[in-house]
Amino acid sequence: MIFWLWLCGALPASTGQPDSELLARYLEEKLMADYSFAEQVARRVPRQTRFLQRLETRPRMSEFNVKSTIISRYAFTTVSCTMVNSGSEAREAVFEMQIPAAAFISNFTMSIGNKTYYGEVTGKEKKHGNEDKAKTKKPPSPTDGVENGYETFKASISIPRKMQANFLLHYEELLQRRLGKYEYTISIRPQQLVGRLRVEVNILENSGIVSLEVPPLRNSKHKGNGKVEGDTSPPPSTVIGHTKTLAKVTFSPNVVQQTRIARNGILGDFIIRYDVNRELSVGDVQILNGYFVHYFAPKDLPPLPKNVVFVLDSSASMVGTKLRQTKEALFTILQDLRPEDHFNIIGFSNRIKVWQQDQLVPVTPNNIRDAKKYIHNMSPTGGTNINGALQTGAKLLNDYIAQNDIDARSVSLIIFLTDGRPTVGETQSSKILSNTKEAIRDKFCLFTIGIGNDVDYKLLERMALENCGMTRRFQEDEDAAGQLKGFYDEIGTPLLSDIRIDYPEDTVEQVTQNFFPNYFNGSEIIIAGKLINRSSDSLHVEVTASNSKKYILLKTDVGIDLPSRNDIRGVPGLEDGKGDQNYIERAWSYLTIKELLNSWLKSDDSQEKDYLMDKAKSMALTYNFVTPFTFLKMKEAGLYSEPPQEQYISPSTEGIGEKLQSLQGHKAPPGMPRQQDKQRIKISKTSADGDPHFVIDFPSSKFSVCFNIDGEPGDILRLVSDHKESGITVNGQLIGAPAPPNGHKKHRTYFSTITILSNKPERSYLEITPTRIILDDGERLVLSCGRSAIVKSNSLEVSISANSNITVTIRDTISFIILIHHYKNPAPYQKDHLGFYISNSKGLSPDSHGLLGQFLKDEVKLLQESLNMSNPQAGQNKTEALKSNPTNTLKVKGRLVPVVWKQRRIYNGQQEVDCWFAKNNADKLIDGSYRDYLASHPFDTGTNFGTI
Repeated sequence: MIFWLWLCGALPASTGQPDSELLARYLEEKLMADYSFAEQVARRVPRQTRFLQRLETRPRMSEFNVKSTIISRYAFTTVSCTMVNSGSEAREAVFEMQIPAAAFISNFTMSIGNKTYYGEVTGKEKKHGNEDKAKTKKPPSPTDGVENGYETFKASISIPRKMQANFLLHYEELLQRRLGKYEYTISIRPQQLVGRLRVEVNILENSGIVSLEVPPLRNSKHKGNGKVEGDTSPPPSTVIGHTKTLAKVTFSPNVVQQTRIARNGILGDFIIRYDVNRELSVGDVQILNGYFVHYFAPKDLPPLPKNVVFVLDSSASMVGTKLRQTKEALFTILQDLRPEDHFNIIGFSNRIKVWQQDQLVPVTPNNIRDAKKYIHNMSPTGGTNINGALQTGAKLLNDYIAQNDIDARSVSLIIFLTDGRPTVGETQSSKILSNTKEAIRDKFCLFTIGIGNDVDYKLLERMALENCGMTRRFQEDEDAAGQLKGFYDEIGTPLLSDIRIDYPEDTVEQVTQNFFPNYFNGSEIIIAGKLINRSSDSLHVEVTASNSKKYILLKTDVGIDLPSRNDIRGVPGLEDGKGDQNYIERAWSYLTIKELLNSWLKSDDSQEKDYLMDKAKSMALTYNFVTPFTFLKMKEAGLYSEPPQEQYISPSTEGIGEKLQSLQGHKAPPGMPRQQDKQRIKISKTSADGDPHFVIDFPSSKFSVCFNIDGEPGDILRLVSDHKESGITVNGQLIGAPAPPNGHKKHRTYFSTITILSNKPERSYLEITPTRIILDDGERLVLSCGRSAIVKSNSLEVSISANSNITVTIRDTISFIILIHHYKNPAPYQKDHLGFYISNSKGLSPDSHGLLGQFLKDEVKLLQESLNMSNPQAGQNKTEALKSNPTNTLKVKGRLVPVVWKQRRIYNGQQEVDCWFAKNNADKLIDGSYRDYLASHPFDTGTNFGTI
């Protein structure tokens, strides 16, 4: 009995002899493409069995099943296959499965008759120099390389006559988010029609599943990154069902349905795309069994401006389809640039041609038109000077950054495209790498694209990894232009820069990379680690980042004891998972190994490479992962499985850069100071809160005045109006609620929305509700009141204490505090609402107005007091004495206002303030009537007052 096993890193050719499966043979020979009689033909197959069996050249696949479990983006996939040899002599069976290059095989089992062979992951021994030289003559595999993110796993075995073989393959992967969706792909290419074919995918996402879709099968040798054209209905026999957090998708075509898709058994890729609920917060932090994984992908962020240099190969090898498709993609990409972007174009062969010398130009209709003309006129000629082109591009971008007053939070990048290897100028890869790194100096990122089979993909891959970029390889086919555009779409909209994610050092260890230069729209940042102290109640998380004109700090405490949320035991559809129970730990190990491979690939130090290899190998053995440093060995038969391009010199690493596409970043340097919170601003008494109750503090007079406004639901009250001087206006909108039983009011009113507007130095506004905050200063940002955060711009700072309060500081001289009132079990007359407090009014002018603003610069006098304040005994009973005297009077702007003594609860009901109360909607206390303070809409900055 002979059987063997290997893993190769390329897609198989789809050509070959007609399929041997019985129905497929009959349909191919008798019906060809006429599928209208397929069901009738299927019934006649048994009559042809003996004849067709004589034509058999390989075992028949009787069953092909794929079962996948995706838990919080981490996918466990099991592929089982049964092959039957019904012939009269032993035959070779080949089990072949395409798996994502980013996946790790975790187990493989084969059984023939009553014998079972188990796979064991074993570490590769480092080869010594002499051994290497002696064994380099081994011819390379005809299927070397990783093509567009897929590898092919193969196992071959000789099956005795009248027996069957069973194959069971397990692999795991962490799904990457691209263009706003997670895409999970299963290759269904059994290469013959199968009697029982079934795919079942179960998805559990505690954040909530949104936009689940199953497009038609994708059957293309070259898999692109953009969306498939004509995505309409799912493949036949697909059943989709899902709840808020669970989804189940099955695909089980019968033989006739398979025939209608592809007679050769190469059905294509079964694809599931989905996304989860998310908001601008610290993200989704999941904790289980002492490990955590943190997914950060905020939404509702304005894009950052970018400075981009396109470096395009125009050498002779680009002639024909490659250059034509590059031009098509660039025409579309240029049209997608935003008005705030700046760009330039470099074409290179043996000569280097810069479109606009020594500058990056703004995006204008004329510049886009001229750039398209330049690209259109590019013609293929000469050799390939990769080093010179990159040096020119880096110098151009560095000079532009240094010599121009660019936005400090803009994103600068180079997009480099070639189809070949360096043939002109510097041609040594090591020199090109060091020159490129020295030229870029960590100031911007380099994204590389390789087209065709002749490209030096390892060089492009490492250049991108060393310079915080990503790399992609596309084949020269009809969809290359769409693939290029799809790749640009992934990186064309930067939303955040300099993202750093911190956890207290005494609570976590072995955390994966936590500093990322950029976050692009539709992608996701993932961090994982181990908890040091499991007895702690919570894990503190802080995320700092820059967004255009704003600095953002997000904070939260995540409960550590969350078994009911993250434990998957008992979840329908996930009952038979074993390793699945520790999915967070396995996600951490997956990320850690990927980062070690990344670091190994970038390192030039032999000792460091040995250390990284040993560490990655040790972890891979612990978690049973097949990696470039481990292989799969069958226990009894001595079989082995090796990743692509194993050549006894060094472990296979091709494709590592592609496997780590969305994971680029690094660990924050030791000692980097963490952002220190400012001391919380003290809340003053001057406020409008509750039903609503107004309090005005007069520090020099050493007393407070209070009043009520009995407005109507929907009224918008102007609280502060200083639009002409300081540029500040504050409006509060009322919401209604039924009055309490036996009360004297017909209804209650509360502030449901506070709007703060500023027109200096530039126009901006804040719209605050009990659940969310909208900040718009030309770029709209949405924040949740349920997450702690700090957002800073040149003249504005917003600090959120989760579900408690929001502090708004304007130009460091004006501060407002908005309290958030939430009721767990509200009575009918209680509504979630806001309270408005003025903490610092130094920046407001003496002419400020509004229900509160008109008193900020004035003082009032108490004209009549019935109590002799010098009498100590009377002073002890001050409150009662004042309460009993109805004749106290305040003098305000020449007006006499009768007042009585009251106590008012403020500060979320935790404190009380003594005050003089003005009745009848503050009649005579305020200028005019309270109806004069009604705004027409939340953004109304006008005033109804003249000189009073």
